[in-house]
Amino acid sequence: MAYIDRRNLLKGAAALAVVPGIPAAPRRTSCDTPGGADFPKVGGNLGNQNYSGLRRINPGNVRRLRGAWMNSIEGGLRSGNSQSTAVAVDGVLYIESALGNVVAVDGVTGQTKWRYDQTRGALTRRGVAVGNGYVYTKSNDNYVIALDQQTGQVAWERQINGFGNIEKVAVVHHDGLLFCGTNDGPRGAALALDARTGDLLWHFWGTPGPGELGNDTWEGDSWAEGGATPWIHPAVDPELGLTYWTFGNARGSNSSQDGSARGGSNLFANSLVALDMRTGAYRWHFQSVHHDIWDMDNVMSPVLADVRIHGRMRKVVVYGSKSGMFFILDRIDGTAPLGIVERPVPQEPRQKTWPTQPFPVQGGWTEQRVVDQPLGTSVPGDPNRAVPNYVRGALYDPHWDVPILSIPGHGGGADWSHLSFSHRTGLVYTGFGYVASAHSLTETANGLRPPGEYQTGGIVAVDVSTNRVRWKRRMPYSLAHGNGILTTATDLLFIGRPDGNLLAMDARTGRELWRFQTGAAISSSPIMYRAGGKEYLAVFAGGTSIPYGNSAPRGDFLWAFEIDGALGPAVTPPPPVIRRPVSGGPVDGAAVANTVIIGRTSTGTAESFGVASMAPTHLRVPVGTTVTFTNHPGNAGTRGVTQFFEGLFDVRLAPGESFTYTFDRAGEYFFNDPASPRSTGKIEVVTP
Repeated sequence: MAYIDRRNLLKGAAALAVVPGIPAAPRRTSCDTPGGADFPKVGGNLGNQNYSGLRRINPGNVRRLRGAWMNSIEGGLRSGNSQSTAVAVDGVLYIESALGNVVAVDGVTGQTKWRYDQTRGALTRRGVAVGNGYVYTKSNDNYVIALDQQTGQVAWERQINGFGNIEKVAVVHHDGLLFCGTNDGPRGAALALDARTGDLLWHFWGTPGPGELGNDTWEGDSWAEGGATPWIHPAVDPELGLTYWTFGNARGSNSSQDGSARGGSNLFANSLVALDMRTGAYRWHFQSVHHDIWDMDNVMSPVLADVRIHGRMRKVVVYGSKSGMFFILDRIDGTAPLGIVERPVPQEPRQKTWPTQPFPVQGGWTEQRVVDQPLGTSVPGDPNRAVPNYVRGALYDPHWDVPILSIPGHGGGADWSHLSFSHRTGLVYTGFGYVASAHSLTETANGLRPPGEYQTGGIVAVDVSTNRVRWKRRMPYSLAHGNGILTTATDLLFIGRPDGNLLAMDARTGRELWRFQTGAAISSSPIMYRAGGKEYLAVFAGGTSIPYGNSAPRGDFLWAFEIDGALGPAVTPPPPVIRRPVSGGPVDGAAVANTVIIGRTSTGTAESFGVASMAPTHLRVPVGTTVTFTNHPGNAGTRGVTQFFEGLFDVRLAPGESFTYTFDRAGEYFFNDPASPRSTGKIEVVTP
């Protein structure tokens, strides 16, 4: 069951005065109002349901969807990370670009009405809030900015220091309040501001200080650099007067993978926390990963829904992402109506691991152990296929100095995709990724995504009343990073992909019904709105580097679609490279005598077991070339090369020994060192 502590921590209260001359925002008193003429916030409604009640676009005519207009909002920008989702209010769309600029676009004509250019440098943003006659955004240096909704002129700016970076997370507005989460920083915090002035009303620390509830779950002073930042926007239930925040992974010590100096369960890292929306008072929490050493935080926006469970209507919140599990919690008190159990997990005393981890009784919606599929069998094979030579593990297997390969991985599961809850089907939908990770203290950040692995994904639909999978579809790309889902009252599901395609699917079965090429990777949520007597579908296609790096096509395309629109699809861009790349650019084989030195970096001065300890890591040769692999004579012991996944060779070499192989087919051939699988190289074989 979810842990309930009924002590309240009052974080300060403030009365919200009505300011003359400022238009009052429409007061939404429910968290589950479907999108209609407006799609007024990121997530669609206060419950983050990403659901539209509009019916003009339906399975019978969806194949006739074409572009109504397209606005290249930055005039042709083809770089940067675009993670912002548009909102639609009173026939106008508001979107932030890869630079963090805010653009207002007429929803009927697609013409730019106004734009606000950031004055403190570019930054990645995830969405504005609209209310009280303002459009709210953020900038570098921790500023929250209110723009006049009609003109885009700055109404006020407030710098909010002392809580970490207040830059990326989408702003949520409700009833005179702005809810702002931090991203990154030594301590995370949930914040509420006065929407009229920007005054700070209350805060709640992700890592509690001395005297605060949860501080005793941190060893010594480790709380001071414990992380636990709410990387994504909260949900709001006006009827209960609560906000729901997802706090991220624990950090500190050497990295997020090192728990050796922060013993304890580490609250409120990896937790869903319910707070009084007026005062910030703590109501309840549920921690989904205790003492996280895997960066397995569940940082997608929580989704609120009213569903029937065991014959009784329950107000629930759906929580979970990277772990590939949904925790269905009563949003009044945090109890688990469908059951959650604490199960023993493997231990590593040096990491001070927690003895148990929570699992929903029904299990997860994706696999939780990598697959040992023999080399030379079908390629790419199972999406959870293990890259060879790693120690193979499962979710919550602990690590120390040896990399442990496990899934879903810190970049897999659903990560920060935007869910959708359909009032029609009772299902919650998410895109997810198959991106295995190798965790160890030999990595300085949050784990290694092994070079050469295939990074794919899918879509899953889960019945909220039972927490059981209704359907699941694999996709050629990971859909774990901002790839939001929109469902509709006509049982349609829309999602954008990293290859630029926007898809329509049957929400009940997952069958594809339509696709449209937007010209750039989509890392945002589709929306629907009504303007000028017509109903539109819209999406922002801009692209992001996660997880495909610079191979994901970039753009600045804000598209709107209507039945029998005049615009056809964009030119298809080069697709993302789905295999995790090796370090370094290509080296012509003739320049290095068609030879790869094992266990040496490009400098070659000392033996290395690092990620780039093949010299070169990327060798380019013509078809028919014989390549020599040599264990450097100065190395201390046996090294080797294992080619995967085709299984062309798997050899061990003493210091000074060599092996040759002739590549007679064009393609890319990854290999790693059985003595250190982190060391990975690639032979690119090209047709002359």
